[in-house]
Amino acid sequence: MFETINIASTGLTAQRLKMDVISNNIANATTTRTTEGDGPYRRRRVIMQPINLRTRWRSPVYPFGLRPGEGRGVRVVKIERDEETPLRLVYDPGHPDAIKIGPKKGYVEYPNVDIVTEMVDMIAATRAYEANAQIINGYKTMFQAAMNLGRA
Repeated sequence: MFETINIASTGLTAQRLKMDVISNNIANATTTRTTEGDGPYRRRRVIMQPINLRTRWRSPVYPFGLRPGEGRGVRVVKIERDEETPLRLVYDPGHPDAIKIGPKKGYVEYPNVDIVTEMVDMIAATRAYEANAQIINGYKTMFQAAMNLGRA
């Protein structure tokens, strides 16, 4: 009975976490030195996958269960650092984090965070969050209408 709400709520939770990670990326777009001491901040990204238990579960409340292969929502597998995208190099020899030796002397390594990409990802996550919220609201409205029919 509440399976629809449970599935949509997994989407709400995952998209909220994605928005938090994107906000953190934007906040650290100019961080040239992290507290861990491993150079500039690296963009983080959220890895999600569908929840598919592939089992047939039965309960006294909902005896039919899901057939094998039907999804149960989405879950966050991990939050990973983007090591593939190169860091931005900006020539600023007076900066305290400027490279002192080698062919990149005088350049500062800035995070691999592209504000435009982050904003596009934020809009997509916001829309997905809103869609899941609409599913829950629609289901609540449908359930209330069914309850009103039962009272009449």
